[in-house]
Amino acid sequence: MNHSGKVDQDDIVRARNILLASGRRTPQQEVRAYRVLAQVSPASYLPLLVQALQALSYDTSVGRPHPASLALCEEAVAAARAIDPAEPNRADVLYGALTSCQRELYTVGRRAEGLAMRAEMLAIGRAQAALSGNPAVWGLGVWATGLSEEGRYAEAADALTELVTAILPGGPREGALAWSLLEWIAALDDAERPAEALAAFETLVDMEAAEAANRPDSVACHLFALIGYAHLLDTHAHGERATAVRQQALALLTELAATGERRSWGSYQVSYWAVLLPFSGADSEQPTLGEPRPPSGTDLLQWSPDVRQHYFDSLRTLREQVDVLAPRAAEDPDRHLAELVRLHRVLTVRSAVYWEHRTHLFAERVGSLFDDGVDLARRLSEHRPAEGTPILAKVLIDRSTFRTATGETRAALADLREALSHLGEAD
Repeated sequence: MNHSGKVDQDDIVRARNILLASGRRTPQQEVRAYRVLAQVSPASYLPLLVQALQALSYDTSVGRPHPASLALCEEAVAAARAIDPAEPNRADVLYGALTSCQRELYTVGRRAEGLAMRAEMLAIGRAQAALSGNPAVWGLGVWATGLSEEGRYAEAADALTELVTAILPGGPREGALAWSLLEWIAALDDAERPAEALAAFETLVDMEAAEAANRPDSVACHLFALIGYAHLLDTHAHGERATAVRQQALALLTELAATGERRSWGSYQVSYWAVLLPFSGADSEQPTLGEPRPPSGTDLLQWSPDVRQHYFDSLRTLREQVDVLAPRAAEDPDRHLAELVRLHRVLTVRSAVYWEHRTHLFAERVGSLFDDGVDLARRLSEHRPAEGTPILAKVLIDRSTFRTATGETRAALADLREALSHLGEAD
């Protein structure tokens, strides 16, 4: 292209030759060709340029983003916005470009710009929903996740209420509804709307019960939902209902363990457990004011990249803090043991979430942490029963759900029975 802004004919010829040549083109070659041809025939080549820029932004040969990934994604968004609004595929192309670009913005910490792109995605979704008559709006989920990370819980809860209301009549949809319900429950609870959160959780439990009656691989999800529901009931002073729900969980786990089989659940069930575990263990966390936090009730892969990185960067520091505190707790349990138990639980939960997506190492890397956590909680229970015994029950329930997720149902049942005895709920 010459400096006058007009497209040089030689550039056009070269671009067309690249596209017509036999053999495989590189992503760089396609981008160069489409940049030229998009100026000649925008309707035909702008969508192709957007696609090529997105492909170039992530280097599949090495499995990581291109060094100029953000710039490429921003160029893709600009190209998508330049598509004629009358083009029928413009919304799809722009939505995809925004999706890639907002992810890169979050990766480099430009959160406000990333959230603004999510707002634009939602606007596209609303426009498409109005045209199609489909009440399920694109972008509501990712918008709600961004709001939750910023502590805008009421807005997140409203967005997810709209989403769940739209998709609930469609039923479980092969498990897709459950993920939205989990996020909705957490957002409602974070927004301090406990009655709505408990009602939403009951909806989830009822759905999982119906699924478990028809699909054996859904039994674990029903169990995890019952345990999470009981925790939320306890949190909001519904102790009698929580006890009844835990008895349902006990009956279900007794049935699972009765077969005497070691069952390894699939990745869906384990991911489901990993989403509920931080929600149940949130009372051990002490979020840093002013910093974005992981969105409760949401799968790890849906978190913004910078939040995910920050969350896991803390693992080494947590391990060091636990190691430093352990001898102090041995010498002076009155001052340090309760804090050691809390920190160790945070370390365990974060490690479980981290390793859950690395399934071949999951049980090996996390199992000893659950065991150590139970040992520490026992010490606290023996040293200070009034404070430590309820905590021991919680940590035992954590390990019970972990053992269920990894197929150790008999050991899981023993943990749950012990936990209920400490809570005075043994049958």
